[in-house]
Amino acid sequence: MTESLCIAAISPLRQRLLDDMAVRQFSRETQRNDLRDVGRFATFLGRSPHTATAEDVRQFQIAQNEDGMPTPTMTVIVSALRFFFTRTLDCSDLARKLVRVRIPATCLSC
Repeated sequence: MTESLCIAAISPLRQRLLDDMAVRQFSRETQRNDLRDVGRFATFLGRSPHTATAEDVRQFQIAQNEDGMPTPTMTVIVSALRFFFTRTLDCSDLARKLVRVRIPATCLSC
């Protein structure tokens, strides 16, 4: 009996993102997290993220904020999307539309 492996096809865009991260020696965990975050954006769009517009990026960040996404998590998502737009898509214009949310400073003497 021959055992066949079921290997899901990887889209060229996903493979390119994986290659870009591997070349820069991102850890496996960082690669997994970045894929998840770009996937989250694609799910929000309902289409491939390479078709995103500046308004799509804006609406995504508004939706994440309205859904109560914690600031540190949103910062990680922004970093993943910036990498994706600048390195994988070579689309710095969209990366500049991403707003990095500042984490409020805490007063240690209070």
